[in-house]
Amino acid sequence: MNILVIGAGGREHALVWKISQSPLADRIFAAPGNGGMAELAQCITLDSADHDAVVDFCCNNDIGLVVIGPELPLVAGLADRLGNENITAFGPSAAAARLEGSKGFTKDLCARHNIPTAAYGRFDNSAAAKAFVRQKGCPIVIKADGLAAGKGVIIAETTAQAEQAIDDILGGQFGAAGAEVVIEEFLKGEEASFFALCDGDHILPLMTAQDHKQVGDGDVGPNTGGMGAYSPAPVMTEDMVERTMDEIILPTMRAMKAEGHPFRGVFFAGLMITEKGPELIEYNVRFGDPECQVLMMRLKSDIVPALIACAEGNLDQINLDWHDMTALTVVMAARGYPGSYEKGSVIGNLDQAEQGVCIFHAGTKKNNDQILATGGRVLNVTATGPTVREAQDKAYAAVDLIDWPGGFCRRDIGWRAVEREDAAS
Repeated sequence: MNILVIGAGGREHALVWKISQSPLADRIFAAPGNGGMAELAQCITLDSADHDAVVDFCCNNDIGLVVIGPELPLVAGLADRLGNENITAFGPSAAAARLEGSKGFTKDLCARHNIPTAAYGRFDNSAAAKAFVRQKGCPIVIKADGLAAGKGVIIAETTAQAEQAIDDILGGQFGAAGAEVVIEEFLKGEEASFFALCDGDHILPLMTAQDHKQVGDGDVGPNTGGMGAYSPAPVMTEDMVERTMDEIILPTMRAMKAEGHPFRGVFFAGLMITEKGPELIEYNVRFGDPECQVLMMRLKSDIVPALIACAEGNLDQINLDWHDMTALTVVMAARGYPGSYEKGSVIGNLDQAEQGVCIFHAGTKKNNDQILATGGRVLNVTATGPTVREAQDKAYAAVDLIDWPGGFCRRDIGWRAVEREDAAS
């Protein structure tokens, strides 16, 4: 079959890479794709916000499956429109995508169905929000309700910081995403990411991962879209996975169906593992970026039947096998990210660097024989190994071969797991 992948990031490159290994895949299209995908897919100019254009392309090119990578097209209802045209699409409906599109929606759902998460309040005026902060005390977490490209979350250490964050969000810093602010208690523990496929009635757990959101070594500095990740996450023991399924994922699936918007796609649960067990920080309704990159490296099975089963409602007939190894990815970003950064710098020596690792492109474009940086997060240097330290060493050895003065990366991706390994040895 012909397959269309919507998106331009490292997540979509990893999905294209994995889909290209399927005997079911004939032609693969990426819209718009990036500078690293052209060897595996035909990159096309197609506006995912123009649903008519997407439908026309699918009809004209005999597309049998559309894989929607980013959250924006899902929240905007692209999967609904494709389904209405009998085009198989992987990704939830707009109603179900509110799990990511509105943090307030998700918190209210958790409250109604006793799903463990942080205590919270949601506000559309600053006076009430600030009063709530003063009542609860700091540290406290301030979030824009809607989609803010991973940057609408502020951990406030002081009341002054919290009030400034409230003013920024409600004052329009994040546009429509900040029409409402969600304020949560600060959870103490270790973060982890948990993924599971869902067809509305059945759940297929995937692997665990841990990402590094903050820009600086030691998890300091402002939040980003993610500076690296590894899988599996040691904090997610068998018991913790079982509790996550029983206390968070399955109740969410049942709640969404009971409330009239069954979920079909991938649950991406951001968790905090606290003294009480797993608690939900937030849901995303698509594969994580950069977690997808390490999951695809570890997935042994063909991914295409699983994606189709999610859309068609027969996920109970699918089993997935995984490589028993660690995968780790290091994000190389443009200097200045997550703030302002320059575009157009040349990235060299990628061919030599890619010996023994996979480099998934995110913010790049190809100009003749050159690869140019076009985004904030630009490359995902991804390696595997029998231990986290060995995967980490391979990834950073490849990073050091890349000739890109305009880029930078964290040098400690996987540090928690490495500390655990060292302590156990």
